[in-house]
Order: sequence, then C-alpha cells, then structure tokens
Amino acid sequence: MKEKILIVDDEKDIVKMLDYNLKKEGYRTVLVYDGEDALSFAKKEHPDIILLDLMLPGIDGLEVCKALKKEEKTSLIPIIMLTAKTQEADKVIGLELGADDYMTKPFGLKELLARIKAVLRRAKEKEKLPEIINVGSLVIDFSRIAVSLHNKPIELTAKEFELLTTLIKAKGRMLSRDYLLDTVWGFDQAMNIQTRTVDVHIRTLRKKLKAEAKRIVTVKNYGYRFEIEE
Repeated sequence: MKEKILIVDDEKDIVKMLDYNLKKEGYRTVLVYDGEDALSFAKKEHPDIILLDLMLPGIDGLEVCKALKKEEKTSLIPIIMLTAKTQEADKVIGLELGADDYMTKPFGLKELLARIKAVLRRAKEKEKLPEIINVGSLVIDFSRIAVSLHNKPIELTAKEFELLTTLIKAKGRMLSRDYLLDTVWGFDQAMNIQTRTVDVHIRTLRKKLKAEAKRIVTVKNYGYRFEIEE
C-alpha cells in the first residue's frame, strides 16, 4: 500500500491540487487546514510524510514542526515545509526545527514528487539503523532520539542528532560537506545554501560531545568522518 501523506495548508485551491495529483500517483492523502488539526491527526494516525504550509491560522507551521519533532511518537515523521516566503532565514529556521526539506510556492509538481520520494527514501534508510549504538562513552538511542555521555543525557537539536547519525552510519568513511548538506538538510546545491551551515553545526556538536568530540575528524578541503574505533 502506498504511503499516507498529510497535507496541511489553509489555501483550499492548493490543497485540492495536491490531493488530486498525489492520489493520481497512488498516494493516500489526508487534508487539514490548520495547525491544531495537523497536530491532532499526526499524533493519532502517524502519516508517512507531512506537507506543511508555513503560514497557517492559529498555530503556524513552524510551531507545528517544532511540536512534532519534540514528541517521541512523531519525531521521525518526515516534514516538507511549503511556503510563499523566499528568504534564506525562513528556510534555515524551518530546517533547524527538524523539517526534512523546504519548497517555495509556486513549485512544480514534478519537483515536489521527486522531493517526496527522496525524503521518504531517506526516512526508510534511517529505520534500518540499530536501536542503540555504543561508541566509547557515548550511547546513541535511535528509538528515543537521545544521546548520552557517561550516562548523562546530551541535549541535541534535531539537525545535530541527524548529523551525528549520518556520520556514524558512514562507519569511518569520509563524507563531503555537500553530501552532509543534502542528506541532513535535504538541500540540493541549486538552493544556494552555503556549506558553512555544516561547519557551524559540527562546531556545536563537538562542544556538546566534549571528550568524544575528537571522533569527529575534519578532512581538509573536503568534509568530515567519524572515528568509531579508539
């Protein structure tokens, strides 16, 4: 059975268009028009992916995204933000809160379908990870989206956790900044987001990992790798 997509937008014409075209592609759809209903449905029904408009009446899209990513039950549901806003800052805020991708209205249907497939594929790859990984004094619990150091919890943002997960999955292989940007943030290079985004998050992640920060190794003029072995 095809994936279930929750469409959240207060513009009924857009919802109607998305509903028609996604059903045509074989997806199952659920339509809601405000943030409160989006939160309620996501918690009860657990859709496979959410298309979430930024500008919603009442609770806006950013607050919906933040609330879903904070709750263990809904934190792994992939979210694609939809908005008429074009400023880079808006994109970064949404992605910082844990959104998996970002599309600016008006958007092409083919591009949206491609992004839905890519985000769903990445979500399935994450599901293949073991529930818990021990690396030195670090414990990464993927089922709870939690990290501890010397048995004390570390507070990571959604993107910091995803970045750490991606590095660990590579098992010591070098990962380029562009690869990390695309895998963790869902950016393609055409979106013109600078790769320093990765460096900033790596710097913050290292501070939080303290003595284990040495495991994140910088590869000059390329990217990073994560040392699993001592």
